[in-house]
Amino acid sequence: MSKNIHSVLMVRPSSFRVNNETLKNNFFQSEINDISSDSILNQALLEFDTLVEKIKVSGIKVLVFQDDLKHDTPDSIFPNNWISFHQNKTIALYPMFANNRRLERSEDVIVFLEKNNIEINQVVDYSEAEHNDLFLEGTGSMVLDRISNKAYCSLSERTNESLIDEFCNDFKFMPIIFNSFHTVDSKRQIIYHTNVMMCLAEKYVIICLDSIDNVEEREKVVQSLEDDNKELIVISENQLSSFAGNMIELKADNDSIIIMSQTAYDSLDLIQIKKISRHSKIISSSVDTIEKCGGGSVRCMIAEVFN
Repeated sequence: MSKNIHSVLMVRPSSFRVNNETLKNNFFQSEINDISSDSILNQALLEFDTLVEKIKVSGIKVLVFQDDLKHDTPDSIFPNNWISFHQNKTIALYPMFANNRRLERSEDVIVFLEKNNIEINQVVDYSEAEHNDLFLEGTGSMVLDRISNKAYCSLSERTNESLIDEFCNDFKFMPIIFNSFHTVDSKRQIIYHTNVMMCLAEKYVIICLDSIDNVEEREKVVQSLEDDNKELIVISENQLSSFAGNMIELKADNDSIIIMSQTAYDSLDLIQIKKISRHSKIISSSVDTIEKCGGGSVRCMIAEVFN
């Protein structure tokens, strides 16, 4: 959810592919067997560059960090999982489930940001929790309402409740904790990141309520959103699988823009599009290869920078 965003950080990958270390609990990933690894990378780069250009044209400053081959980081295109930015020029660094994703927490990125006039006065580092097999993957694990100071969190192997409490205590958020699921091969599986099933904007929320199986938890989430006068735009589980929950609202000259993948846009019906368009200009871009191999979409690719 946007609030005085200075710019966004995006990481241009150098070794993008299916990350075998995350396949265990990300059921949105899939192998593409009939395309070479070079072709997958090149297609992902084309999708990345096209999305960056569309965001820039909308009036939002994009800071693009070029990943290198120093480390094997197939998921570096998703920086919002390991770093978040906060209004008081503080950043948070997060403990990551996959070993190779821990390599994404790079001092090179911090230096890059500072060279681009992003002031960082304090670093709150939760990454030591990895030694205890506890994880909290940034604004993938937490969907933050930075106006009402609430953190919506769906628990999973990558989203630990004690770390949520620690983050919320440090940054003065109220945790809204629940469990969400989707059906994979006729079985209910835990959704690995909260930002797959809900997108929080200033005046509305796009959410898959059917993924919250527990009725009391579902009612708690709805009540919290209604207390903040959010218009509920409810998506189905099929739309969730098309990454319709993995969108992000940004602001350009105080105008609301919502960024989504073409897959997500194509899954929406006309009524949903009309409801979103009342509040935000829609920008969609194809990231098919990134979605299939990475199991994440445009929201995962964007880290909002506050300064």
